[in-house]
Order: sequence, then structure tokens, then C-alpha cells
Amino acid sequence: MSILVTGGAGYIGSHTVVELLQVGRDVIIVDNFSNSKPKVLDAIRQITGKNFKFYEIDYLDTEKLDKVFKENDIDAVINFAGFKAVGESTKKPLDYYTNNVAGALSLLNVMNKNNVKTFVFSSTATVYGNSTEIPYTEDLKTGDTTNPYATTKYFIEEILKDVYKADNSWNIAILRYFNPIGAHESGLIGEEPQGIPNNLMPYVARVAKGILKELSVFGNDYNTPDGTGVRDYIHVVDLAIGHIKALEKLEKEKHGVFIYNLGTGKGYSVLDMVKTFEEVSGKKVPYKIEPRRPGDIDMFYSDPTKAKEELGWEATHDFKQMCKDSWNYIDKNY
Repeated sequence: MSILVTGGAGYIGSHTVVELLQVGRDVIIVDNFSNSKPKVLDAIRQITGKNFKFYEIDYLDTEKLDKVFKENDIDAVINFAGFKAVGESTKKPLDYYTNNVAGALSLLNVMNKNNVKTFVFSSTATVYGNSTEIPYTEDLKTGDTTNPYATTKYFIEEILKDVYKADNSWNIAILRYFNPIGAHESGLIGEEPQGIPNNLMPYVARVAKGILKELSVFGNDYNTPDGTGVRDYIHVVDLAIGHIKALEKLEKEKHGVFIYNLGTGKGYSVLDMVKTFEEVSGKKVPYKIEPRRPGDIDMFYSDPTKAKEELGWEATHDFKQMCKDSWNYIDKNY
């Protein structure tokens, strides 16, 4: 039986495919390279010494997607095919609602048609919105979102809950990520945004490498120790392993909707990242202070206790290692 990974050539998808292959799973990747590159597929093969099936299609194309299900014996789906940049989503909301929500509906309809009902969903901690209850636990209220990206993820979570209510043969894990950074230790795969990066770490790395002139720090008047935004950063390999653990949980439980935070439970500021990155790279990261971005909040970090207790999962990479692996990837590839 195979695991279908939509968006499997992307940043988190590719690292998860590596971990799936390394535990002996058969993998099928669907990707349209809208935010990834074909060379990632060869890198996955190089890291693992294993092969997989690949289809270059957009998951909004239900006809082509249905063909993938008809041609393969698919047991479960892990969905990474969503657009993911908070700032960009405030400028292109229609793109985000179309790709993320309509794409998820397309995928779920094809799964339902082919009686494949085991689903791991890539969600986000931003579904908690402007919650002042820190750390975030899974039972906090969701939906008071501050940007279209977060709202798309919230909508899909609600859709998944309704799907299960209507048909409890579905088996669903919703994984609320905090901030994935880092790269595979080989330096062969890492975060490869198209154009100018929207997320902090790839931007910092490119400034350190001299590809970009300076980092824009959006806001230094937040209610945090140094005035810059504080986030819970998680190494992408730890995050990938969280998906394996979630899949194992679903295979054991057989039906239900299970929700987990995937984070470290610790917060680091933008300037913490600049300082640590300068330390591991030996390079300067010049920055300038800009006005706050719409949709950003002061700080958030996770309570990852539930994932530890129910999945047997916890993050093992520290912040310094996350920065070190990100630098290794940039240094090797640029």
C-alpha cells in the first residue's frame, strides 16, 4: 500500500518523503512545482537510495488526480499542497482560497470517490489567531484568524471535522505546525522559495550568503523582550517525523479526528535568529527595522505535550542546530 504525498517536492513535503522512504513506505508524489523544483526529486533519491512514483499535476485537477488513485493502491494521503506565506496571503487572498481550500476539496472528493479515507493534514498554529493564552494548547478556541493564509487552514480544519461527522469511517490527523526551519543534514534538500523568500529563515540565510542585501525586520515595538516577534521554531526533520507518528496513530486507531501541535514549546525572537545565525555561519546579517506587517502578532509558542503523550513524538533539534542546518544548505547550494 502506498502513501500519496501532495506537494511532496516542497520544503516540508520533501523532508517527509525522505522519512517515509527511510521507514520502508512506498510513496507517490504529486506536485506542480509552483513552489518547488524538479531537482528535489533526485535529491530525495540520493539521500534515501530509494525510488518513488511521481506525477506532475495540480491537485485542483480532479480528473488527473483521480487517475493517480485508479493507477495505484493508495492507503493514505498526506497533504502539503497549500500556499503558506502569511504576508503574501494578505495581498493575494483569492489565490490562497483557491489553492488551499478548493484544492483540499478537490483532493477530499477524489479520496472519497476512491474510498481512501486516511488523511494527514498540514495545518498551522495561526488557526489560534490572536490568542493571549500562551503556550497554545490544542483545546484553545480557533477561528479568530488574522490573515487569509490562516483562515484557509481554519476552514479546511472545519471541513475535515464535518466530513468525519457525516462519515465516521474517515481517519484524520490535523497537525498544527509552528515555524518550520532547518534543512536535511546532507544539505541536499532545504527551503527553496520561488523568488524573494516570504519566511524569515530563508531570508536570513540568503542575507548571510550575500544573495540579498539586508533583512527587513517587520516591527520592533512588539510586547516581547527585544521588541521583535517571538515564534516557536521547529526543525523540518522533527516536523517530518511528526507526520510518520501521526500516520502510525491513524493506522492503529482506524477512525477519528486527532489534532496535534508540532512545536518545541520554546520561543525565539527575530533578533535571536539573527544573532544565532551569525554565530553558526560566521557571517554578518545586516538588517533594517520596517513597519509591522498586517496580520502579524507579538508572540506564540506551543505546548507540545499532547503529541508527546499520544504520538510518542517530540522535537530533538535545538535552535542552534536549526540555524546550522539552514546555513549548511545555503552554503552548499548557492
